[in-house]
Amino acid sequence: MTNLDLYAKTEHLLGIEEATEALYDLYRSELDEYGIKTLLDVGCGRGGFMKRMISDGVKCKGIDLSAVMVEECKEHGFDAECLDVSKVDGKYDAVVAIFDVLNFLNEAELLKFLDAVADKLNESGVFMADINTLYGFRDVAEGTMSSENDKEFLVVDALFENDELHTKFTFFEKNQDASYTKYQDTIIQYYHKIKVFEKLSALKLVEKQTFSLYDTKDKTLLIFKKN
Repeated sequence: MTNLDLYAKTEHLLGIEEATEALYDLYRSELDEYGIKTLLDVGCGRGGFMKRMISDGVKCKGIDLSAVMVEECKEHGFDAECLDVSKVDGKYDAVVAIFDVLNFLNEAELLKFLDAVADKLNESGVFMADINTLYGFRDVAEGTMSSENDKEFLVVDALFENDELHTKFTFFEKNQDASYTKYQDTIIQYYHKIKVFEKLSALKLVEKQTFSLYDTKDKTLLIFKKN
C-alpha cells in the first residue's frame, strides 16, 4: 500500500469533510466566470468536485496517484485514471489541483508538474490550485491527533521543520478474528513561497487570495492563465 493509498483508506477519520466542501464551493465559484466546458481534476480523490462540475454541464476527467481513489471514482461512473498529469491525453479549458496537491511536490517536482499542466491547457485555459501558507503549516497542520470507531484506530503525528511537514500515519484495522492489522507510513508536504509561482514561463499567476479554511489565513488560492 502506498502512502497515498493509506491516506485514502483513513481520510474518513480525519474530519476534513467540511473543509473539503468549502474548497469545492470556492473553486466552483471562481470557475463560474470563465464559462469552461472541459475540466481536468488533478488529485481528484473520490470525485466530489467532478460531481459538482458535471452537474453544471462541464465534461470532466479526473486523475489521481492513489489507485484506491480512482477505483472509487470509477464505481461512481466518473472518468478517472491513475496516472501522472504529463501522461494525460487532450487539452482542457481548466485544470484544478484541490486541497494541498501542490504541497505534496518538492520544488523540482513542482516546476515539472506546472509545465505539464500548462501543456494540458487550451490557449485561453485557466489553472487553479491552493497551497498552505507558512502559518497553515506551522500553526495549524503541525501536531498530533487521533480518531477511532468500532473497527479502526488512527494516530496522525505531524512535525514541521525546514519548510517540510512530515506527517506519520499509524492505522489499525480490525480483522474478522478480532485481531488488528497495522499500517504505517509518512507523507511529506513542502512549503512553497509565492515567488516560485511568479516567475514561471508557461503559466502566468493572475490572482492570489489568502483565506481561512481551518484557521486565520492558512490557505492561498492561486489562479493562473496559460502564457
